[in-house]
Amino acid sequence: MNIVEISKVLANQTRVNILRWLKNPEANFPPHQEIDHFDDGVCVGFIQDKTGLSQSTISTYLNSMQNANLVIPSRHGKWTYYRRNEEVIQAYLQELQKEL
Repeated sequence: MNIVEISKVLANQTRVNILRWLKNPEANFPPHQEIDHFDDGVCVGFIQDKTGLSQSTISTYLNSMQNANLVIPSRHGKWTYYRRNEEVIQAYLQELQKEL
């Protein structure tokens, strides 16, 4: 885990918001039509709608979050769903506490 790279990703308020929303997807996103649970995360379209940003911007944000291992993607047909990588998030927080 690279604490500096993760910190760079988290230096953007929208990316922080996405992680916060994904922490409790049932409260922050509408139910999915294709699947009836959030086990695999939230569809990119729902994340885009909630942010109000363009699809390309959200894709770039999610890609940087994925490269930092903060989110885990799952494909369902043509749709990609994202969920938090709790293990990496907790390790990052512990490392911050230890280093600072």
